[in-house]
Amino acid sequence: MTQITPQPGIMDIALYVSGESRLPGRSDVLKLSSNENPLGSSDKARAAYVAAAGDLHRYPNTDHAPLRRAIGEVHGLDPDRIICGVGSDEVLQFVVQAFAGTGDEVITTEHGFSMYPILARMVGAVPVTVPEADRRIDVDAILAAVTDRTRIVFIANPANPTGTMLTPDEVQRLAGGLPSSVLLVHDGAYTEFAAGADGGAGLVDRHPNVVMTRTFSKIHGLGGLRIGWGYAARDIIDVLNRIRQPFNLSNAQMAAAEAAVRDTAFRDRCADLNARMRDRMRNSLIQMGIGCDESFANFVLARFADPAEAEAADAALRDDGILVRRVAGYGLPAALRITVGDEQGVTRVLETLGRFMADRRGA
Repeated sequence: MTQITPQPGIMDIALYVSGESRLPGRSDVLKLSSNENPLGSSDKARAAYVAAAGDLHRYPNTDHAPLRRAIGEVHGLDPDRIICGVGSDEVLQFVVQAFAGTGDEVITTEHGFSMYPILARMVGAVPVTVPEADRRIDVDAILAAVTDRTRIVFIANPANPTGTMLTPDEVQRLAGGLPSSVLLVHDGAYTEFAAGADGGAGLVDRHPNVVMTRTFSKIHGLGGLRIGWGYAARDIIDVLNRIRQPFNLSNAQMAAAEAAVRDTAFRDRCADLNARMRDRMRNSLIQMGIGCDESFANFVLARFADPAEAEAADAALRDDGILVRRVAGYGLPAALRITVGDEQGVTRVLETLGRFMADRRGA
């Protein structure tokens, strides 16, 4: 057995498990376990990706300038304060690598995205989990947990897997209440599904210790390409760029992402479909007797009477070829996270759960 010892914290990391995509013996699987876009990706993004195939032998540019410029133009941001990564996960990783280390504390929340504690442990930092209030981030609980060892606070807003969201005033109170030495990371992966939200961009402009992260995996439908970005004060972006691999994004990735961010008509069509289907799904679940908070993302969290009922509901969905996400690992053993699909997909889910709940009441 090897005598080589990994850095502190690494062996405490539980391996991340992605959503399932296949069921044995079924060719009609409806995958609603990974919050993917039911409309796929923009035709313009796919065309740009194919066109980039002619330059596969060329190294990509290292500064991502055309993509950063496109993001800046569409979102009204300074391109020099934008960094791009292999999914927003890589940008989050840059943050912990640059600003936390052994013995430092990184605050996450009770039902927060599971990558946050993984990233903390990756650098030997200690994840500090604070409670939420009815599946919503509790600003007071976060502020009360801050110590002189706190370096980073992670929040996803809208949150995954709950779909809940803080108001702008609540986020401002959090940012304003943190010491200037603590970095607030506002993960806005689901921003485009929350009408009128800016993902934390305004917060970054008001507070030099805030980083906003965003992704192309959700509304832009480019999860298979792994592209994300972050926005922060220029001195923070300068630090993050010093640990970024120079060729972390390929020409094809950047071409597809640039076309995707500029295709605002496709983005808006996806947001409109999601809003309509999300409301339909939530209202129907509530009518069935299934708990469901208002969601601001592209999924809903269906809450059942107890873990046994959630497990039985998951089994019923699987029997009908539908894959959703069990979220016991997020501290929600009696819930299922269900991606909002297209009209046909939503109908299929509701019909299955409707039969399931009717059978439960009749039992």
